[in-house]
Amino acid sequence: MSNLEREAAPSLCGGRGFVVAEPVRELLSPRHVKLGESSEVRRLLPNLGRRMVGAWCFVDHYGPDDIADEPGMQVPPHPHMGLQTVSWLHQGEVLHRDSTGSLQTIRPRELGLMTSGRAISHSEESPRSHARFLHGAQLWVALPDGHRHTDPRFEHHADLPVVTAPGIKATLILGDLDGATSPGTAYTPITGADLALTQGADVRLPLEPDFEYAVLSMSGEAHVDGVPVLPGSMLYLGCGRSELPLRAESDAGLMLLGGEPFEEELIMFWNWIGRSQEEIVQARRDWMEGTRFGEVKGYDGDPLSAPALPPTPLKPRGRVR
Repeated sequence: MSNLEREAAPSLCGGRGFVVAEPVRELLSPRHVKLGESSEVRRLLPNLGRRMVGAWCFVDHYGPDDIADEPGMQVPPHPHMGLQTVSWLHQGEVLHRDSTGSLQTIRPRELGLMTSGRAISHSEESPRSHARFLHGAQLWVALPDGHRHTDPRFEHHADLPVVTAPGIKATLILGDLDGATSPGTAYTPITGADLALTQGADVRLPLEPDFEYAVLSMSGEAHVDGVPVLPGSMLYLGCGRSELPLRAESDAGLMLLGGEPFEEELIMFWNWIGRSQEEIVQARRDWMEGTRFGEVKGYDGDPLSAPALPPTPLKPRGRVR
């Protein structure tokens, strides 16, 4: 899912000035966001006081939702620029279409990675015949200046590296972890991993001290560095860690997000990331006029209209409000 809020507000992200340069335990509560008539997501990033973790700049957690008698996810065509989208499922399926001609069903623990570059549009929907439950996360990665005008592309990776130890199975989504490297294209030093813990697990996960990290709880009962993290919440961990203690009170699912702190200052408005007011204004004009972002073919419905721009000028600022 992308940002479907009709009253969109700009988020001013990036810059290293507010990176916590030492280990911390900052529990982030989600903001509940309605998407359509019945769907709701828990938005962890951007969050009041914390907008990014490395290059990760947007995190929505949704489900588990019982959609046996519902259409499920129905996200009409909408545009992106300046970012990558990461679709990650624990249950269900999502059918991805985009303006490059990609058509792909994404299933649990398969990576759907879309690089918007200068411009792309896409839709996301549950297939007509779908599983009963839908549970997953939608994440964005900010593209650095040198790559944000790259050609748009979509990648699907069903076979991802797995790192195992007693009590833990870590599926590498993006970047590097403990000597393993994801096949997904990354443009900044980054880590994204799905952690499956078995009940009673008490493990230590190796980390990069120069990265900042956060852990999103997807399911179960787990303690991250001694802090209980409930499903739908996220613990920001700062930098300076060489390992992370994890303990599971039940079978649990977590997502580890990390990366080198992102230096550039950004403007994130609706589904675009830019560097200036002029870029966002032009992107909105191009989308509403039907140019630049291409056409998503095969989706049964109209594309989304962009929300109105705020009355005050958009300026890139630091990482916290």
